[in-house]
Amino acid sequence: IDQKGIFEKEIDKAVAEKQIDFAVHSLKDVPSDIPKSLTIACIPKREPPNDVFITKDGSNLQTIQSGAVVGTSSLRRAVQVSRIRSDVVVKPVRGNIETRINKVIEGKFDAIILAQAGISRLGLDVKHSVLSTKDFPPSPGQGALAIVCRIDDDKTISMLKKIEDKKSRAEIEAERALSEYVESGCRFPVGALAIADSSMLKLTVAAYSVDGKKSVILEKTGDTDKPKNLGQELGEELKKSGIAEIASN
Repeated sequence: IDQKGIFEKEIDKAVAEKQIDFAVHSLKDVPSDIPKSLTIACIPKREPPNDVFITKDGSNLQTIQSGAVVGTSSLRRAVQVSRIRSDVVVKPVRGNIETRINKVIEGKFDAIILAQAGISRLGLDVKHSVLSTKDFPPSPGQGALAIVCRIDDDKTISMLKKIEDKKSRAEIEAERALSEYVESGCRFPVGALAIADSSMLKLTVAAYSVDGKKSVILEKTGDTDKPKNLGQELGEELKKSGIAEIASN
């Protein structure tokens, strides 16, 4: 199933219909158009946003043999791999995290790429190397959780706010604002990462042509209290860079 957010939408429907009080999602899979009756009430402390390179023998992206089959269902990751190792073969891989890892163990793939947060949350002990966010800017929101509840459920919202992480909230809102702005009419692989400190927020975006041969990398700094503005402003700069034309050629 390729439709982003389809499982999240079903669970959110149960929240909206008061079958459950709240839902916990991987934030990068939560679509921007959640129902108006719901809200992302809480974003807890974010896990590392990196991707990881998983192999059976412990080899990494630099040392794996030429012609190795690398599995990923993400166009972004596929493009990023091809830019570093054009001599490996990237193929789509399906299934949940454990199913994908088993495909490496069974020898169907020499390696797969997953989000570091995914294997961390499941407590999986697998041979892997962490990919740098410089070479592999992550999917907007990667590493974060979104806890969704009804927008008029003040009691639940108040409870969830106790585990809210303001730094993570600022980073995620900047990344999602950028993603939403760019996705309105443009389709190309995009990675984005915001890093917040006490008062400043740095947002980096990397966009690629589908063949990975061309890229645009931009960075902008703004106020931590205005993350959405920063995301929209950098999104506008990205559009003005001509990435849509680059990606389509």
